[in-house]
Amino acid sequence: MEKLRQNIVDVIEEGQLKLGYREETMRLYYPLSSLCGFAGKQMDAAQMQRELEAFFRAQAPELGRIQVSRKGEKFCLAVPPQGVAYVHAHTDRDGFLSGLIQAIEKPGCTLQMLLHQFHRYSDHVHLEALHNGEFDYLIYFEDGVPDGFRYCITDEGNHMTYHRFTKEDYEAFGF
Repeated sequence: MEKLRQNIVDVIEEGQLKLGYREETMRLYYPLSSLCGFAGKQMDAAQMQRELEAFFRAQAPELGRIQVSRKGEKFCLAVPPQGVAYVHAHTDRDGFLSGLIQAIEKPGCTLQMLLHQFHRYSDHVHLEALHNGEFDYLIYFEDGVPDGFRYCITDEGNHMTYHRFTKEDYEAFGF
């Protein structure tokens, strides 16, 4: 479940870099299949809820008491203001993700500008043209450093957008 904890921190960090910091509860939504991927084993929804609740009790000193709710196989993890503040205090505002977000928000951003951001942090950058009708390019760090996300880039003509996925979710979606 440590992978899930890191993903929660990563998602909150991304939101704060894009939208700014607010001391409030953040709700993150995950399908059961993604949670099973983080846990490294298959479980039914009720079993997953029990595992999450036990895991988050142990995380309370840093992330606060994360509340778990679900509808069927869709889970909501409500991270309290304490956890959001913890992530804010530990966010690298000069790191890779911050630079990527700053680059992609600039009018006229190009693929070359985005690749420059990736190459600032690694010589092991994978670029692949996608022909799936959804995204134009896939970019990621081949060795998972500084992160293991898959960045799906779309060229909207006058600006670029990205979606990032865990490796497992990217593969499960079958892009």
